[in-house]
Amino acid sequence: MQLEIMPRKKRLPAGRAPLLLLLCQLVRALDVPLDLVQPPTITQQSPKDYIIDPRENIVIQCEAKGKPPPSFSWTRNGTHFDIEKDPLVTMKPGSGTLTINIMSEGKAETYEGVYQCTARNERGAAISNNIVVRPSRSPLWTKEKLEPITLRNGQSLILPCRPPLGLPPPIIFWMDNSFQRLPQSERVSQGLNGDLYFSNVLPEDTREDYICYARFNHTQTIQQKQPISVKVISVDELNDTIAANLNDSEFYSAKSNRERPPTFLTPEGNASHKEELRGNVLSLECIAEGLPTPIIYWIKEDGTLPINRTFYKNFKKTLQIIQVSEADSGNYQCIAKNPLGAIYHTISVTVKAAPYWIMAPQNLVLSPGEDGRLICRANGNPKPRISWLSNGVPIEIAPDDPSRNIDGDTIIFSNVQERSSAVYQCNASNEYGYLLANAFVNVLAEPPRILTSANTLYQVITDRPALLDCAFFGSPLPTVEWFKGAKGSALREDIYVLHENGTLEIPVAQKDSTGTYTCVARNKLGMAKNEVHLEIKDATRIIKQPEYAVVQRGGTVSFECKVKHDHTLIPTITWLKDSGELPNDGRFTVDKDHLVVADVWDNDGGTYTCVANTTLDNVSASAVLSVVAPTPTPAPTYDVPNPPFDLELTDQLDKSVQLSWTPGNDNNSPITKFIIEYEDAMHEAGLWHHQTEVSGMQTTAQLKLSPYVNYSFRVMAVNSLGRSLPSEASEQYLTKAAEPDTNPTAVEGLGSEPDNLVITWKPLNGFESNGPGLQYKVSWRQKDGDDEWTSVVVANVSKYIVSGTPTFVPYLIKVQALNDVGFAPEPAVVMGHSGEDLPMVAPGNVRVNVVNSTLAEVHWDPVPLKSIRGHLQGYRIYYWKAQSSSKRNRRHLEKKILTFQGSKTHGMLPGLEPFSHYTLNVRVVNGKGEGPASPDRVFTTPEGVPSAPSSLKIVNPTLDSLTLEWDPPSRPNGILTEYTLKYQPINSTHELGPLVDLKIPANKTRWTLKNLNFSTRYKFYFYAQTAAGSGSQITEEAVTNVDEAGIPPPDVGAGKAMASRQVDIATQGWFIGLMCAVALLILILLIVCFIRRNKGGKYPVKEKEDAHADPEIQPMKEDDGTFGEYRSLESDAEDHKPLKKGSRTPSDRTVKKEDSDDSLVDYGEGVNGQFNEDGSFIGQYSGKKEKEPAEGNESSEAPSPVNAMNSFV
Repeated sequence: MQLEIMPRKKRLPAGRAPLLLLLCQLVRALDVPLDLVQPPTITQQSPKDYIIDPRENIVIQCEAKGKPPPSFSWTRNGTHFDIEKDPLVTMKPGSGTLTINIMSEGKAETYEGVYQCTARNERGAAISNNIVVRPSRSPLWTKEKLEPITLRNGQSLILPCRPPLGLPPPIIFWMDNSFQRLPQSERVSQGLNGDLYFSNVLPEDTREDYICYARFNHTQTIQQKQPISVKVISVDELNDTIAANLNDSEFYSAKSNRERPPTFLTPEGNASHKEELRGNVLSLECIAEGLPTPIIYWIKEDGTLPINRTFYKNFKKTLQIIQVSEADSGNYQCIAKNPLGAIYHTISVTVKAAPYWIMAPQNLVLSPGEDGRLICRANGNPKPRISWLSNGVPIEIAPDDPSRNIDGDTIIFSNVQERSSAVYQCNASNEYGYLLANAFVNVLAEPPRILTSANTLYQVITDRPALLDCAFFGSPLPTVEWFKGAKGSALREDIYVLHENGTLEIPVAQKDSTGTYTCVARNKLGMAKNEVHLEIKDATRIIKQPEYAVVQRGGTVSFECKVKHDHTLIPTITWLKDSGELPNDGRFTVDKDHLVVADVWDNDGGTYTCVANTTLDNVSASAVLSVVAPTPTPAPTYDVPNPPFDLELTDQLDKSVQLSWTPGNDNNSPITKFIIEYEDAMHEAGLWHHQTEVSGMQTTAQLKLSPYVNYSFRVMAVNSLGRSLPSEASEQYLTKAAEPDTNPTAVEGLGSEPDNLVITWKPLNGFESNGPGLQYKVSWRQKDGDDEWTSVVVANVSKYIVSGTPTFVPYLIKVQALNDVGFAPEPAVVMGHSGEDLPMVAPGNVRVNVVNSTLAEVHWDPVPLKSIRGHLQGYRIYYWKAQSSSKRNRRHLEKKILTFQGSKTHGMLPGLEPFSHYTLNVRVVNGKGEGPASPDRVFTTPEGVPSAPSSLKIVNPTLDSLTLEWDPPSRPNGILTEYTLKYQPINSTHELGPLVDLKIPANKTRWTLKNLNFSTRYKFYFYAQTAAGSGSQITEEAVTNVDEAGIPPPDVGAGKAMASRQVDIATQGWFIGLMCAVALLILILLIVCFIRRNKGGKYPVKEKEDAHADPEIQPMKEDDGTFGEYRSLESDAEDHKPLKKGSRTPSDRTVKKEDSDDSLVDYGEGVNGQFNEDGSFIGQYSGKKEKEPAEGNESSEAPSPVNAMNSFV
C-alpha cells in the first residue's frame, strides 16, 4: 500500500526550530541543474566600492553560470568598454573577469571609473552591480613647522594630528621615537579625529617626541607627522627672572593650574547633531578638560541604551552602538563631572538607512502555460524607489511581453511561453545607496529527476529525529511521495512530515523505523524514484558513573566510568577536569574504565567529568574530588632528580630514531619532563643543542633527524626543584646524506667596478649542507632584457664576480645550494645592480642668490637620471674665496666642500666672509664618485662690520697729552670709512668723567690727544667703521704724568708690545725717603712691643698686633712685604670700572706675564707690589679690554702708588 504525502506545515516542538531553519535554507538553495537550458546567473563579482592597490594589476571579477555558457561584455562610465582595443586589458577565458596589467606599464588612475559586467546567452542577460574602481592613496603629510609647546602644570592641551586624506582613510595612533605607543588614560586619550587630548597636563607629560602616525592598511604604508615637543612647567619653579622673560602669549593658554570644573574640549557647545546609517557602528564622543580629571557618563533621553549592542571605548569617552537601527534615533547626553561641578552635552542622533531587502526576487522556473510572480520589496530611510529592468534594459523600453504585467514592486506572469524566459533586475535606491538583484524566469518543460544520491545510508540514534533527503527538479513542479519497504508500506501522516524540498522527517525514530525508503517524484511529463536506507542505533549510556571522593594530600584516588553502547559503534572515553583537559602530568593515568590520580596535590581538587563519544552521540557524567591535609609525617628531603641512564637507540631510520632511557631517582619531587639534547660530532663537536622535550611519564621518544649528521644524544630530568645533570651520551648515529633543504640567505648583487657584478651570499653551515660536496649554483640575467639565465656552479664560497657587464644595470640574481645528492628547492630571486661609474653630466643652470654678507643660496638643475650611472648620493658644491675685495688684502684660500644628500636642487652656503669674491661649481655624486664640475659661478658678498683693531698702544705720556698707536682690523670686511675714539677720565673717587667722542680718518694709525689733565687716568674705547656699521671695540687705560714739581716724567720706551700705563716711582728719591721712614717706624714699633712683652709676659706682640691691627695695614704681610691685590667686581654693569681694594692675591702668588719683560697684570685681576733688593718699590699697571660703558657718572676707584702708600701709612 502506498500513501501520497503532500507538502504541508506542521507545528513542531521548540527543540526542532533549528532544524526547520536548516530546511528553509535548503529550499532556497535549490537550483536548476546545469545540464538544462537556463538564463545567466551572476555567481561572483567585485564589491561595489572597489579600492585597488596601484602597485598591483587590477582584477575586476565577474563570474556567471548558464546554459548555454554566457558571453560577457563590460561598460565603463556608462559606455561600452572595448577590451580588444586596450592591450593592457584581458578577459579570463570562459569568464567575465578582467585583468588590467598596470605593472608592466600604465597607471591605475587611468582605469578609475564605474564598471558594469553583463553576462548574456540566448535566454537573457544578467548584470553586475556598478563597480566603482578607485586606486588607494596614501599621501604624505604636508610639511609644517611645529613650534614647541610650553604650558603650566594643570592646563589642558590638544595635540592636533590632521592626517592626510587617504583612500581608504588611515588608522591613527600616537607613538614616540622608539615606536612605543604613548600611554593613554582617563586624563590623556586620542579622539575619533586622531587628535591627542589632555584633560590636564602633568610634569611627566614633558617630552619632545609626540608623533602622530597614519597607517594606510591597503598599501601597507605608515606616514608620520613631525614630532611635537611639549614642556610642562610648574609655576612654583618659575623664579623672578624667568617670570620676567615669559609673557602670556608664550603659554598654550592663560588658564591657571588651580582646580577648576569641567569644560568640553570636544564637541563644542551644549548640543550637536550626528547622523549614521542603519547597520553601521554609531560612535559618540565627549572629551572634557578640568582639574581634577573629569569622569564621563552617558544616558539616552526618553529611553535606555541597548544592552547587548552598547560598548564604551576610550575610558568611557566614546559610546558605541553596533548594528544601529532607526530605533536608536534620539537624544544622547554625555555628562562630565569632577568634584567642582558637572557639564552636559546633548547629541541628537538621526539614523538613516540605505536600501535593505525585505523580500529579494527569487528565480522562477515555470512550465509553458503556468503563472508566477517576481516580488521585490525593500525598505530604507528615505523610502527607496523600486525600478525594474529586463535583460539589463529599463523595462519601460524593453521588448514587450504579453505574459508580463508590472504592479509596483511585483511583476505578474500569466500563461508564460518559452519566449517569456528572461533575466529581470530589481533596483532599489535612495540617496544613501542602492540594491540590485537578478532573478530569471526560465520557461522549461522537464520531467522529474532525483538529485539525491541513490542508496544513501542514514544512521540515527533511537528517539532522535531522522531526516531522509529527496532533492528533486522538474517543470512543472513535481509532487513527491514516500514509500517504505519493497512492498510499499504505508506511511501514516501523524508520525511523518514531508517538507517542500522533498525531505522526509521522522520526528522520533524507533527501532522499527529501520528499513528502506523510496522517494517518488511525478509531474505530467514523467516520474522518477530513489531508494535510501535508515538504520536506528542504541543510545550510548554511562551505567557506572564516577562518584564523589575525598582523599588526603599525597594519596591516590580512582574514578570509574563504565559505558554501554551500540555494538556497531566504537566509543572513545575522554576525561576532563573542571571542563578542561587533564593536566599534562604523569600522575594522571587513564585506562579503559578508570581515571587514577596518584600523589594528589591540593590543586588536583575539582570536578572530573567522563565523556563518552561515538560518531552519532555523546554522554557525560561528573564527580567532585576534595583534597584534605594528610596526617603529619617527617618532612622528606627534596632535590633535583638524578640523571637518567642506560640510553639506547632503536628503530634507526633515515630521518628518525627512537631513544629510550631509564629515569634516575626523582628525590621526592616527581619528574615533570625530560629534556633531550643532541651533539653533531661531524660539524660542531662538543656543542649540545636542544632537540625536544617529553612528559615525565615517558621513557622513550621518537626523534626527527636531519640528513648527514653524526648524532649523539643525552637526556636531563626536570622536577619542581630544577634540572638534573646530563646523562651519559648515547652511541653515535650517522644519518644518510640528502639534498639541501634550504638555500643561502642574504643574497646581494653589487658592482665593485663599472663593468662587473659582485654576487655575495651567506653560505650554509655544515648542519644545513645535508651531505658532502656542498656547492652553489649562481644564476643571473638582466632584469629588463630578454636574455636567458646564465649559471655557474662554484665551490663552498660566499662570492662570485660576473665580469663584462654594462654599467649600472639591474640584474635578477638567485643562488641555489647543491651537494653530491642533489639540488635544494628553487631559490628566491633578488635584484641587484652592476657596478657604478662616474656621472657623465654636470648640473646645469647654476644660480647664486647672496642672502647676506655671510650666507648665499645656490640653485641648480638636476642631471638626467641616465647620466648618473649609479645610485644618486647627492650634489656637492665646491667653493673658494678668490681674493678680498680690498686691494691691500689679496690672498687665495683653500676650497671648501658642502654635500647635499639625495635629489635636492638647492642648498645654503654659510660662514662666508663679507666683502669677498667667491667662485663655486656643482657636481653630482653617486656611489662611485663625483661627476664633472659645472661651469664656475662667481659671486661677491657685501660689506660687513669690521673686527676690532688688531692692537692699541699708548705711548709718550706727558703732563697733558697721550699718543695712541694702533694696527687696523685683521678683518676689515669692507672699506674702512673712519675710526671712532671715545675716552673719559677716572678720578680719585673712582668715578668716570664725561665721555669724549672723536672721529679719526681711516688712513691714520697714530693720534695724539692734547690738553689732558696731568696725573689723571683715562679710559679709551676704540673701534673701526665701514659702510655696514661699527665693528668691535678695543679698550685701554693710561695715566698722564704727575706734576713736574713732584716727579719728572719717566722714560717710557715705545718699543714695548703694549705701552706702560704706570709711573715708575721706585727709583725716585722722595719715595726712597718715604720707604726708609716707614721701615724706621716699624722698627720702633717692634722695640716697644718687645719691651712690653718682657714686662707683662702674657701674650706675644704678634698676637696683640693681629688682634688690634689697622684694617688699612692688614693687606701687608710681614714675611714678604706684599701689598693686597686689586680686582674688579664680577658684574656686567661695572666691567669698565677700575679695581677696588681688598681682594686676595692668588694662592701661588704669581702674576701673569705678557709681551713686556715687566710684570704686567690685567687691570681688575690684581697687582702685586714688592720691594726689590735695593729697597725700591715696583708697581706696574696694565689695561684690560672691556665693553664700552654707558655714559654717566659711575663709581670707580683708580689705585695708584700714592693711594696705596697713603693707605699703608
